[in-house]
Amino acid sequence: MSYSLRIADLPEDERPREKLLKYGAKHLGNAELIAILLATGQGKGKLSAVGLGQYILQQLGQNRQDPMDVLRSIHPQELIAFPGIGPAKATTILAAVELGKRVFQSRPLEKMVVDSPEAAAIALSQDLMWQAQEHFAIVMLDVKNRLLATKVITIGTATETLIHPREIFREVIKQGATRLIVAHNHPSGGLDPSPEDIRLTELLLQGAQYLQIPVLDHLILGHGKHRSLRQCTDLWERFPQGD
Repeated sequence: MSYSLRIADLPEDERPREKLLKYGAKHLGNAELIAILLATGQGKGKLSAVGLGQYILQQLGQNRQDPMDVLRSIHPQELIAFPGIGPAKATTILAAVELGKRVFQSRPLEKMVVDSPEAAAIALSQDLMWQAQEHFAIVMLDVKNRLLATKVITIGTATETLIHPREIFREVIKQGATRLIVAHNHPSGGLDPSPEDIRLTELLLQGAQYLQIPVLDHLILGHGKHRSLRQCTDLWERFPQGD
């Protein structure tokens, strides 16, 4: 596809709107989705809407960044700085990004069974997923893994937060929960656990053995993704939880 062509000049099955209607949104590339929001390109023989979407993504992806991660938190003036993007197009893109966040966050939680890292990430997404500071939160469950409550325990700086196991177990006992999942976010979007994350998890698992309140997992969340420490470490083999 030539990104200097007008969309109207493209074959019908290559036009973003027609592709979406025929095949569904998941079959469109990121530049094509942005093109639908833009509606028009720069005009006068310059970039088409698709070409402009491609250009924006290329610019946002400089310095080895994921352009979609940058787009999630971009400021309106940063978009307006692109040639062909005015306030109307910038606000349309930002409204679509925010709507996508809210759709992801607004899953029904009442009586939800949290039996997987994915389910826990959904329960915590509103509190943790796109925060600019590090938050530490817990998911409190009953004996059948039904959600009782979630709670942010601490909020740290842009790079770290501090938490003590007693603060976590105090809240769990207060809520009458019998098992829990702990989680925190990495504002950078990176999901690799730090040595401090590993050490805290060890302390929690040891405390859980003593209190007989199993810690089912420790999740790291960021920018729409998550990682389960139970799945990527041997900590639960070293400190069995009897869950």
